[in-house]
Amino acid sequence: MGARIVFKRPDGTEAAGYWAKGPKGAPGLVVIQEWWGLNQQIEHICDRFATAGFDVVAPDLYAGRVVPYHDSAAANAEMTSLNFLDAVDQTVRGAAQFLKSEGSDKVGIAGFCLGGAVAVLAAARVPEFSAAVPFYGLPPAQAAGPADVKIPLQGHFANQDDWCSPQVVNAFEAGLKNAGKTYEFYRYDAQHAFVNEARPEVHEEKAAELAFSRAVDFLKKHLS
Repeated sequence: MGARIVFKRPDGTEAAGYWAKGPKGAPGLVVIQEWWGLNQQIEHICDRFATAGFDVVAPDLYAGRVVPYHDSAAANAEMTSLNFLDAVDQTVRGAAQFLKSEGSDKVGIAGFCLGGAVAVLAAARVPEFSAAVPFYGLPPAQAAGPADVKIPLQGHFANQDDWCSPQVVNAFEAGLKNAGKTYEFYRYDAQHAFVNEARPEVHEEKAAELAFSRAVDFLKKHLS
């Protein structure tokens, strides 16, 4: 459905990504990869959001590198070597600016795993975004805390998650509430990465479909 593209970052350099075009004038959505990279599963998610009525770009934060699902050590190495602030302030922001240049009045961001943390960072740092939806990912407190979030936030989290643990999620939600932010948090009886249909060992279809439908409704509400 979509195609690979090149777009400009704010600093003038180029970045690559996957563009699933939605209806003309549709709200924009930037989708952020898991720690495996911009693979076919993330492209499929973009296609689904485009079918739901969004104009969607997934920037390639690993510059073409894709890690196979069995190699967690390599995925962790890629994630830890990523300059998150440069990725957010330049590559992710560039994707949002591209969507605005293509006719989207408002742009949101959704991210999975690593991408969930990026989505929250973007919610705190990138003025082009109007709503954010992190899936089972939050940034370290020193990078962005609940009080730093500037736009409506909807989070989807797994109760059986050792990485983005329930304790971390509860603390972040309490911070959002104390700071008076607009947010919705949902928790599912599932494991980390439960939306990823390419990983049957963790995929939970009912939870994934419910989370996706909630995300679509939330984004349409805040981007219309």
